[in-house]
Amino acid sequence: MSQWRKVCALEEIPVLGARVVESESGRIALFRTAGDEVFALADRCPHHGGPLSQGIVCGRQVTCPMHGWRVGFADGQAIAPDEGAVATFAVKVEAGVVFLQL
Repeated sequence: MSQWRKVCALEEIPVLGARVVESESGRIALFRTAGDEVFALADRCPHHGGPLSQGIVCGRQVTCPMHGWRVGFADGQAIAPDEGAVATFAVKVEAGVVFLQL
């Protein structure tokens, strides 16, 4: 059964930025949108494994810093015409604290 893990305070994730956490599943990037939504993706672009956490957040997606691939936060899918996907992880914010489901 998956459990919720307390990760950090919401303020510790930069607006339109990311924070990386280590897990048994590897590096997970937590992204914060301009509207304070938080999403979690595997920190590895489906193209050549670039660090998505170092990419540019725009709306509900991130652009990989290596080759410009865009990946959607909701489903981890590359935005067309690119193809591929990364793992997504459930995340919630309660009273300003971010929790990740592993």
